[in-house]
Amino acid sequence: MLEETLNRINTELREAPDKGLVADYIPELAKIDPNQFAMSVCLADGQQVSCGDFTTNFSMQSVSKAFTLAMALGRYGDGLWKRVGREPTSNAFNSVVDLELGGGKPRNPFVNAGAIVVTDALLSGRTPKDTLAEIVQFVRAAVGDGDIYINHDMARSENITGHRNWSLAHFLKSTDNLEHECELTLGTYFHQCSIELNCQQLARAGRFLAGLSGGHDMIANRHVRSINALMMTCGHYDGSGEFAYRVGFPGKSGVSGGILAIVPGVASVAVWAPGLNSFGNSQLGTLALERLSLAMSWSVFDTK
Repeated sequence: MLEETLNRINTELREAPDKGLVADYIPELAKIDPNQFAMSVCLADGQQVSCGDFTTNFSMQSVSKAFTLAMALGRYGDGLWKRVGREPTSNAFNSVVDLELGGGKPRNPFVNAGAIVVTDALLSGRTPKDTLAEIVQFVRAAVGDGDIYINHDMARSENITGHRNWSLAHFLKSTDNLEHECELTLGTYFHQCSIELNCQQLARAGRFLAGLSGGHDMIANRHVRSINALMMTCGHYDGSGEFAYRVGFPGKSGVSGGILAIVPGVASVAVWAPGLNSFGNSQLGTLALERLSLAMSWSVFDTK
């Protein structure tokens, strides 16, 4: 049934007249063909089912935030929450106003300001090179595949055009919520977002958050629970409520069009469709997950 469902979704969505708009404010992302689509599902019994362009690489972008958050919680535990909050936002993912209203404490670790603080925390006592190597190795371990690397052209593209992120970093620095120089933290953050993998690999990477066989005991279960809760409430920025209503399980999106979604104890799901909706989340990816959830009765809010 799952394979038939994925194939049907793949066929239907490739014919969708409105595929959203690619994130053209990042030059490297502006080059991506919006007609691509991929989906992959890892199940509790170890089976993996995929469809579409599932071997095509794309940059993780903000999906990487779930993995750096896992690393930071493993290192600092609840001490991390002194520097970043856990509340949803009604503003855009790169809002400066949100940060100013919070006095320099980001609303949550999935908005850009919060993710920059998390990356800054990971840099403590380490060089940017060592920190990036540790992040890449964490993702490789989660996937179970060493063939995952940083796209340096993508990182340069983000560095050159990331003016809003630079403003967020300087504001964080002005409120003493950034321990390192903006150049070091942002350079690490841009490279973290530029880690590339394919849809099949991303689905495998999420197994430890779903508690599936094949996943590793990467972090304590209490941190897994925290990350899944935050993905449900904050993983799609100011569109998180809409995503929770339509899909019904946790997910973390990225502006390259990727989404990692978790059905606890059941499945780790990855979808990639480069065109974005008005919230900056994958338009067809969200629709695909909604259809998958309905077909498989996977919403955590289902009563049957």
